[in-house]
Amino acid sequence: MKAQGHVFKYGDNVDTDVIIPARYLNSFDGKELATHAMVDIDPEFAKKVRPGDMIVANKNFGCGSSREHAPLCLKEAGVSCVIAETFARIFYRNAINIGLPIIECAEAAKGIEAGDKVEVDFDSGKIYNHTQGTEFQGQPFPEFMQKLIAAGGLVNYTNRKRQ
Repeated sequence: MKAQGHVFKYGDNVDTDVIIPARYLNSFDGKELATHAMVDIDPEFAKKVRPGDMIVANKNFGCGSSREHAPLCLKEAGVSCVIAETFARIFYRNAINIGLPIIECAEAAKGIEAGDKVEVDFDSGKIYNHTQGTEFQGQPFPEFMQKLIAAGGLVNYTNRKRQ
């Protein structure tokens, strides 16, 4: 499984209230939520993001409240992967549960810039920065996590297993 796209870059402690502000949580419609993704930190994000694009951030991405809306709005906006130095544990779990690939790699978080074209190979954990001609080694996704993501998240995966 692979992802490829251009990068939106953010710093430390991007919390779930910045990813999807509470004032927009009156909807569970992922497409509606996606129109407000990152609005408080990057007002143009929802207009500029294209399917396959990625977010790269520093430490503690997804800290704050435990809302599943945060990874859902990013996935529905077209984000194919989030790369960060570290993730808040609840965001990490919620992202996997809804089928948004995320990968921790401190070197990539520091070495990738906004606008770079990046490819991630989840089988090997390799992160290729095609713009800069650099390569980073992240953690490969275990097979069961790849199955969850390919199914579109935990609920879809479980429903398919029961059929």
